[in-house]
Amino acid sequence: MDFNVKKLASDAGVFFSRAMQFTEEKLGQAEKTELDAHFESLLARADCTKNWTEKILRQTEVLLQPNPSARVEEFLYEKLDRKVPSRVTNGELLAQYMTEAANDFGPGTPYGKTLIKVGETQRRLGAAERDFIHSASLNFLTPLRNFLEGDWRTISKERRILQNRRLDLDACKARLKKAKAAEAKAAAVPDFQETRPRNYVLSASASALWSDEVEKAEHELRLTQTEFDRQAEVTRLLLEGISSTHVNHLRCLHEFVESQTNYYAQCYQYMLDLQKQLGRFSGTFIGNAESTSPTPAATSPPAVAAATLPAVPTIPVVPTIVGVPNTVAESVLNPNEVKPPASGTRKARVLYDYEAADSTELALLADEMITVYSLPGMDPDWLIGERGNQKGKVPVTYLELLS
Repeated sequence: MDFNVKKLASDAGVFFSRAMQFTEEKLGQAEKTELDAHFESLLARADCTKNWTEKILRQTEVLLQPNPSARVEEFLYEKLDRKVPSRVTNGELLAQYMTEAANDFGPGTPYGKTLIKVGETQRRLGAAERDFIHSASLNFLTPLRNFLEGDWRTISKERRILQNRRLDLDACKARLKKAKAAEAKAAAVPDFQETRPRNYVLSASASALWSDEVEKAEHELRLTQTEFDRQAEVTRLLLEGISSTHVNHLRCLHEFVESQTNYYAQCYQYMLDLQKQLGRFSGTFIGNAESTSPTPAATSPPAVAAATLPAVPTIPVVPTIVGVPNTVAESVLNPNEVKPPASGTRKARVLYDYEAADSTELALLADEMITVYSLPGMDPDWLIGERGNQKGKVPVTYLELLS
């Protein structure tokens, strides 16, 4: 076996010296070189940065991927330096189920049509979630992970070296102190009482030996002090670089917030569009449902609210047929040709913006006040709304009826 015995013995001696110095410091039997207050504050700041970065990283991973099994799988792929396979989001999976259900129930039925519309929106939500996860991982998680696996490992390595240099320095100080004490004792109490000259020679030789030991200890102390100062400066520069790390993490945090804002804005817009579509076509769906299963319990809350509104004199009701334009019903219920009742109209506050689909509907702006009333034969989910000289149909779900 090819190895250097002298180097091995030297390393073992250094390790033993450090272990003994560390143990004596813990027991309070040896002095310890203290770092300056600024250096200690840099160390505390670095430790705080590392701890909170780890917590933020782990919780962000939980936010982006709540499934712990999926997180473990992604971790293993990353450690194996392999590409993580694409995973279907919950929204996309729900969209797939809704589409398959619509095909089984019949895509032409009211329920099937609604399932298709909601499924398409869920698919878009799933795609937006996928983009958000990718953006957050790239712009936020990756820099945090690079700090922990790169810069922090370097700082930790240099701190361990600094700790070893400090132990060596304190061990040299202890040896020098002991050597000086032994030298002083040998010089102060020579053995002059002995009758034989040989004892005096031995005493003088012991004093010279301790003098050589002091010189050797002082030389080692100068060397270890130089190495300690050099390592302290290297570690200080790395610790001061934590400020640059904070600046970088701040920029990444802004990018994360921007990605999250865009994601939630997309989700809100998708759901708002879906709500408008369902509100616009709910009249046809409910009209068809009432013709097939006229159950009193199926009356929706908006229908009850609309039933309490005053109505104009009776107008013949023309049944609605899905997919067939009902020109008679449209001509009878044309809001522009109907006068409001003389009394009993109600005020309503608009909850959301609404874009009119055609000339018979009234466009709405959130938080505005309008006058509403009901017409016989109308879909219970719709009312007639008036705003100044403008008049048209408005969906009940977009309104808050006031007493």
